[in-house]
Amino acid sequence: MRNRFAPFAPLPLRLMMGIGFAVHGWPKLFSAAGHEAFVGTLGALGVPEPLLLARVVAVAEVGGAAMLLAGAYVGPVSAVLILEMLVALALVHGPQGFSVIHITHTTPQGPQFGMPGYEFNLLYIAILAALLLVRAGPMSRDRRRARTWWGCGLGRWVPAAA
Repeated sequence: MRNRFAPFAPLPLRLMMGIGFAVHGWPKLFSAAGHEAFVGTLGALGVPEPLLLARVVAVAEVGGAAMLLAGAYVGPVSAVLILEMLVALALVHGPQGFSVIHITHTTPQGPQFGMPGYEFNLLYIAILAALLLVRAGPMSRDRRRARTWWGCGLGRWVPAAA
């Protein structure tokens, strides 16, 4: 017996990823302090052209968030964001180990936390990979565009599940 709600499974995944990337990308793109801090972090990591890369990452995160929320070009956007997560995993979170929670020490105010590990990177990659495989689903711009010839030129060749 087929679950009639199964086609809607990509919707909460798209919404969560869209919100997550918007929250992380917005300060990098629209806050001078957030952008400068991100450029400084990239520079400290030895990334070449940290100013340029900071802009590229910020645009990818905010633009990708908007596209995921709208359900537009979910496959290509997911691929780009997977690449970004792999780079973040390798450069920033990998050396910290798996666990997202690292208590560095305890003060009278409570535990103090260090840099998170790559657990969330893998979670984001898994969700984005699922979206890459199943696409946007119903209630998406991709679905509406696939149904019309003039939407993207693919209309009659894109299966209804795309």
